[in-house]
Amino acid sequence: MRATRFHRSVLHIAVLLAFGAGSAAADNSAPTHWAYVAPSRPVPPTVQAAGWARGPLDRFVLQRLESEGLAPSPEAGRATLLRRVTLDLTGLPPTPAESDAFLADPSPDAYERAVDRLLASPRYGERMAWEWLEAARYADSNGYQGDGERTMWPWRDWVVSAMNRNLPFDAFTEWQLAGDLLPGATREQKLATGFCRNHMINGEGGRIAEENRIDYLFDQTETTATVWLGATFNCTRCHDHKYDPFTMRDYYGLLAFFDRTAVDGGGGDPQSKPNLEAPTDEHERQRAELGAESRTVAATIAAIEGRLFPRPGDKPAGESESAKPLPEAIRRDLAGEPARRGADALGRLEAHWRGKDDDYARALSRLKGIVERRAALDRSVPRVMVMEDVAKPRETFRLLKGAYNRTSDRVDASMPARLVDTARPPRQGDAANRLDLARWLVSPGNPVASRVAANRAWQLFFGTGLVKTSEDFGTKGEAPSHPALLDWLATEYQRSGWDTKHLHRLIATSATYRQSSRATAGLLDRDPENRLLARGPRHRMPSWMIRDTALQAAGLLAGSVGGPPVKPYQPGGVWEEATFGAKRYEADHGAALYRRSLYVFWRRIVGPTMFFDAANRQYCTVRTARTDTPLQALLLLNDTGYVEAARVLAGRAMAASPETGARIDVLYRRVLGRSASAEERAILAGGLARHRERLARQPEEAGRMLAVGESARPAGLDAVEHAAWTLVAGTVLNLDEAISKE
Repeated sequence: MRATRFHRSVLHIAVLLAFGAGSAAADNSAPTHWAYVAPSRPVPPTVQAAGWARGPLDRFVLQRLESEGLAPSPEAGRATLLRRVTLDLTGLPPTPAESDAFLADPSPDAYERAVDRLLASPRYGERMAWEWLEAARYADSNGYQGDGERTMWPWRDWVVSAMNRNLPFDAFTEWQLAGDLLPGATREQKLATGFCRNHMINGEGGRIAEENRIDYLFDQTETTATVWLGATFNCTRCHDHKYDPFTMRDYYGLLAFFDRTAVDGGGGDPQSKPNLEAPTDEHERQRAELGAESRTVAATIAAIEGRLFPRPGDKPAGESESAKPLPEAIRRDLAGEPARRGADALGRLEAHWRGKDDDYARALSRLKGIVERRAALDRSVPRVMVMEDVAKPRETFRLLKGAYNRTSDRVDASMPARLVDTARPPRQGDAANRLDLARWLVSPGNPVASRVAANRAWQLFFGTGLVKTSEDFGTKGEAPSHPALLDWLATEYQRSGWDTKHLHRLIATSATYRQSSRATAGLLDRDPENRLLARGPRHRMPSWMIRDTALQAAGLLAGSVGGPPVKPYQPGGVWEEATFGAKRYEADHGAALYRRSLYVFWRRIVGPTMFFDAANRQYCTVRTARTDTPLQALLLLNDTGYVEAARVLAGRAMAASPETGARIDVLYRRVLGRSASAEERAILAGGLARHRERLARQPEEAGRMLAVGESARPAGLDAVEHAAWTLVAGTVLNLDEAISKE
């Protein structure tokens, strides 16, 4: 039997164990692994079919194809291409109007202008945020058995905003790892450090706080190493890495940068300190209104007090009037010596005179109401866990076997030794902080980060990175399929000032990306994973994108951006079973049911049931699995949200035309961005007839189907006909083409 890479790895490990192998970090004679050598700017190669290339990127791909005796595939059809790039840049399919406008535009740069439009869309930030949230292990609960709720969504909204504003990746890095340490740090920069606090929090009774705190540091260290270094650093928590040049000292040197905050490891408060007030625009608007109102009332009170309590020098005219006798308590207060009157007496005197003026009493009551409203408003402002260093840094020690209470030698804050450029060393030791770490990560002195980031960008568009193991750039990871292309993209990213939209535009407008995804049998057999890039990308969309696509096709998608998490439909009992009855899921109503998947409440102990193959958000994930199971098909056919989307979509098709073929075209254009072929119309029309016949015999089934979901059903539609079209719409929503990016 032919040995697989897995078999060879197992054999290698067995040999190492048998002969007592040491760590790779200790072997200074070994050649430096490609990933740990700084990328140099490669010259785009000379190719035979130079006319095909639209830029340097394509020439690297074409050189590999020509060396393999292959030619690139022709360009994909315009409708397919627009749908592909719209999904990749916004996470949504093009609307029929967008498709019509693009297909009617004969200009040679129509596609490039479509890409620019998509990059400028507010949907771009929502789409790009998803993978970052998975890497950042973002969730709306703490995890572990208690799994208490937390408020981190303002940080999630900051990520969307940063993506839309195209915040350069170096600043994006610095703000999230050390925004609080920037000179004159703004509230936004401090909020960005919520990235570091997205770890799980253990609030179980009897848990030792210091053990918790160390666990949080482990998470922050390993997340940083995965996201920016593509390193499996968790191996070095307890021992030197067996394959990569990282030592246990490297691990705790990196951990030391995070071992300086006021986090105490306690788990009772879901918003454990340090935390930051994160008011929304609505909070700020209401605060401004209350401030203006309070100033107006204060001016009124001051004017009345000037009349009621005139200054001693203001002598009234010599006129006298008789007055009612003063209350006994007031006369006693006045009879005493002024110097001996206490606060209570003064308060009684002031209250007496105030109560004599109705305008004054009303103004004071109004001011009291403003104060109470402001206090209630302040209580509603979310607070987000952030980073903040203590004045006196802690000492950091190596922990034997990673045990919090088994300290070894002391370590200083430091970058992994084998990655440091000795010609331009970063600041390390007691004087160094997280800002030094963040700046080094995105500096030319770090050979890995630009490659890792560029690789994830490629993965976003093609489904697989140039380095397939995007979480592991070490010796046990997969080598890049196109090393020179990866280095060119990495250096281009740096040269552009870490301009992420520039990098995305380069990939999206390349001839490589624009190829048809259709493959001949021979090509599919030779390169099933498309590692040679002889065709365009094709793979099933992530489940969150499938849901958003269905909502948009049905016209149900709510377009609001940001805000607290929402709870769409979910089967009953899921939370109760996972939490032993401690948590109960209550779905929202109205527009909240149809928000984008990015805003769905994410409970760590059991994720949203409408998603599959998604990260569990318990730890950093930069590459999710892609599986195919019968349960996924059952979800897409039967989940309340998908059945409702099919029902509403069917109603739109029925309202558009009385003719069957035209209705089918409406379904295809809204879901697939194209018209149906004659064969497709015939197949679906046949299915429609069978559905009609069956549902006419079982009208109660039609009624149950049309009752699914909260959205109103159009009046005047025949129930059997509407239910039959609902089944047809559900079929279209479940086509392979509908749930795949082609």
